[in-house]
Amino acid sequence: QLYSSSLDGSIKLWDFMDGIPIKTFSVGPKLLALYALASCEDSVFVIIPKSGERDTFQLVSVKLTKAAGQDVEAKELSVVLDGVDASPKHIAFGREGEYVASVKELNLQVYFFKQKQLNRFSLSAMKTKGGSNHFTCIACHPTEDCIATGSADGKIRLWRNFYHKKEYTFSTLHWHHDTVMDLAFSIEGTSLLSGGVESVLVLWHNESDCQKDFLPRLGSPIEYISVSPDGALCCTLHTDNRITIVNSNLRFSKSIQGLIKSADVKTGLVVDPRTKALVLNGEPGHLQFYCLQSDQQLFSLDIVQRQYIHQAGLNQADLVKVAFSAQGKWLATVEEREEVTDPELQLKLWFYDEETQSFKLNTRINMPHEDHITDMCFRDMDELEDDSLILVTTGRDCVFKVWVMVEDTDPEAQQSVSWSCDFVGSYHNYQATNCCFSEDGSLLAVSFEETVTVWDSVTWDLKCTFCHPPGKIRRICFGRLTCSKYLIGATDYGFLCCWNLLSCALEWSAHLNILVLQPDPLSEYIAAVSWLSKESSLFVFKPNEPRPIYIQRNLCKEKIQLAAFVPRDEPEMIGSEKYPWLRRSQLFFLTDTQELMTLSTKSLEDRLTPSSKQLAVEESLPVTPFSLLLGKHRHQQSQEDTGLGKRVVQNKNEQDSPAVKELLHTPAHVLPSASFLCPIFINSLLISKENKSAEELADEVEMESEKTEDDSDEERDVTEMEQEDTSPMELLGEMTYKLSKSQEKELRKIRKMDYSWIAAF
Repeated sequence: QLYSSSLDGSIKLWDFMDGIPIKTFSVGPKLLALYALASCEDSVFVIIPKSGERDTFQLVSVKLTKAAGQDVEAKELSVVLDGVDASPKHIAFGREGEYVASVKELNLQVYFFKQKQLNRFSLSAMKTKGGSNHFTCIACHPTEDCIATGSADGKIRLWRNFYHKKEYTFSTLHWHHDTVMDLAFSIEGTSLLSGGVESVLVLWHNESDCQKDFLPRLGSPIEYISVSPDGALCCTLHTDNRITIVNSNLRFSKSIQGLIKSADVKTGLVVDPRTKALVLNGEPGHLQFYCLQSDQQLFSLDIVQRQYIHQAGLNQADLVKVAFSAQGKWLATVEEREEVTDPELQLKLWFYDEETQSFKLNTRINMPHEDHITDMCFRDMDELEDDSLILVTTGRDCVFKVWVMVEDTDPEAQQSVSWSCDFVGSYHNYQATNCCFSEDGSLLAVSFEETVTVWDSVTWDLKCTFCHPPGKIRRICFGRLTCSKYLIGATDYGFLCCWNLLSCALEWSAHLNILVLQPDPLSEYIAAVSWLSKESSLFVFKPNEPRPIYIQRNLCKEKIQLAAFVPRDEPEMIGSEKYPWLRRSQLFFLTDTQELMTLSTKSLEDRLTPSSKQLAVEESLPVTPFSLLLGKHRHQQSQEDTGLGKRVVQNKNEQDSPAVKELLHTPAHVLPSASFLCPIFINSLLISKENKSAEELADEVEMESEKTEDDSDEERDVTEMEQEDTSPMELLGEMTYKLSKSQEKELRKIRKMDYSWIAAF
């Protein structure tokens, strides 16, 4: 049986085959974790907040009533453990459900169900070089009375004889230099798995400190460990949103990776013009190129090119800024390392190599600014002329710098061009915070705290300035196409302003706390995301029209930090007048919890049913044993159908059904529930009555004529019996024998005979 719990206080019992909930039990309080034991079929265990106390939780037993109905209220709740931690890693059930153990801070408590006995154990607080010795995770031996606990100091303790409050013992295993994040016993209990921030999976044999094996370089800290029921595989969940599947002999099997979850997305959401992939922080010091269509990482580019050391409090170089040129030929990155005195900065320019299909480092500039770089952008013009390609960076050192390509005079240099500084600009010694070019590249806008300055990109003369006090400029962007004469700015004091570049005056302003300001590169529309009253709202507008064309209040409860318009391969047909701004591009958001969201004009059902170019074609599928077996089966079936000359009735659209293709080709972890997909799949298999073939119509006419020719009820019954008998034979491809009229009469006589006398025997 499969149970699930939700924050709304309900427990659902699911049907494995249909994927729909059989029964829903209403518990009441918010459920934080759920445990189900085979030894307790009529009860489950949940973690709930303790009533009337903050940050205090209880492990309670919920008796699942067998009352009739789908929605049932579960009223019988009994407290098992009090003062537990909310994390499911801090609670484990012992051998065959004999006891349950919980850890919190320095305390270990064990409750025995049959004896109804509660034992508590405590460690004395210790501060070591590796950290405190607070408990961080727990696991119970599957066949023996043994409890394994992990601590923040990197030690694993194996507890025994805990039935006695004073005569308990524990032994220590120690390899991790930092927090032990999770533990798991093997199915037989002969080995113990542990993982932590070192990105190394450790296998302890026979609970011995001397017998252990390692699987290193798993990419990111291990957060959870799980072992399959047969013990053949184990999987690790990592902090970067990756699942690694490992064989029982500690050999790497497979990695499931979508969007990498980084510690902090400092680069923003950037779109690669070549692949239309989202580019942002990935592994430490790397750029990830994430494909939105396939939910996969295209590749990862090592920018920092240094070994990352997983240790808390250690300052290491990190990637903070990224910018692409208009055609994706050049890539600019900024990496920095926080220091107490002076920060370390590096500006790198990368050139895309067509032969290797990857970026190669062209120029490395140490300390391009005396302080942190706040923004940078390329001038979006024709890249065929190298003279027109310009990079601008702004910094906290109160200047902006213009970088251009020059011929490399170094005879030992491998490339013919490199980058150097061409101009340095400032404004009243204010910090430069943002920069952007106009659509034609003739103007450069640079914000200096509360003032926006506009510069000529050829002579670098200051043309005009705009200001809307109070509040510093948070975001700026130029209008595009028919709105290219406008400059938009958002202040941290809660104003959205639009200035006219021709009249050098404020066109309009709105009182909105805008966090994200993102223009669509293919249209005049600009998306602005505000944050107010703990909810994010979306406003889409044209600069020449102060009234927004689209408003979405309460877009999400999380704070949206980044957004990006991704161009579509082909313009989408938009039926509603509310969404013309989504015709050529799709808008994506990234929240502070690193959830990637998007807006769509279609419902989930509509997005699954129509065909699209993203669906894989059967000919392009990889050759696997299953595909070979399936292909062989289809080939044999087609040969049998052809040889016997039998017509098989099937839906013409069955093979081309987009719903079937979506089910087969969409990754399983992003599919909706089976209860939602089932009606779509069934509807795609139904045969429309309006599209009957000529043969089917002829068969129906022939059957009707045969029925009308029969005079008696007996003959009609015989006809129906013959149809029922022959139809399955036809579908199986077998020949049926046609009875003569005399044989049919004999069959009728036999049918009329009374065989009730056989019942006496």
